Amino acid sequence: MTGTNSADKRRFLVLHDYGMGGAWWWVHARSARDVLETFAWVEVVTDPEAASRFEHDGLEEVDIEASLMPPGLEGLRAERDAQRGREGFGALADRDIVYLRRRWDEEDDEAVVHLMEVGSDGRRIRQVELAEGGTALRSGPDDWPFNPPIVDLFDPALADQEISRAEFEDEWIHAGRVEPDA
Repeated sequence: MTGTNSADKRRFLVLHDYGMGGAWWWVHARSARDVLETFAWVEVVTDPEAASRFEHDGLEEVDIEASLMPPGLEGLRAERDAQRGREGFGALADRDIVYLRRRWDEEDDEAVVHLMEVGSDGRRIRQVELAEGGTALRSGPDDWPFNPPIVDLFDPALADQEISRAEFEDEWIHAGRVEPDA
């Protein structure tokens, strides 16, 4: 382990889930919050079964205050360092559920606005897609082949995307159901 004074630190299992896989580390820190404030796009895995799977798996261990980080983790720290101090940093962290309105522009498709109900881990709980043509479709976890974190709740850019639960629920009620692929 690369590190500094670890007398008052605990070991946390940390995951960067990028959808089709993930990178895992053991990070020595004072708290889970300390980990989340230091590295963008990570989650602290608290499931005892998951932790036991990695207990003797040879994952890289690092102290949160180390000057050098393993590949992957260094970039996530640099991203978080660039966010810190910006207005809105961490404004949505520590919430169990957040409601967001995000525009998604894909080159081949028309612009779509996503209204999302997001859990504290950055994963979607429910979503409404509002297309420019007025079509509104709702979906949930059973409709998605996988559900990685899609937002980092410490990201200062998210503060301006927050909507009320009432706005989300109104659109959810009126949206059609996504039809499963046949």
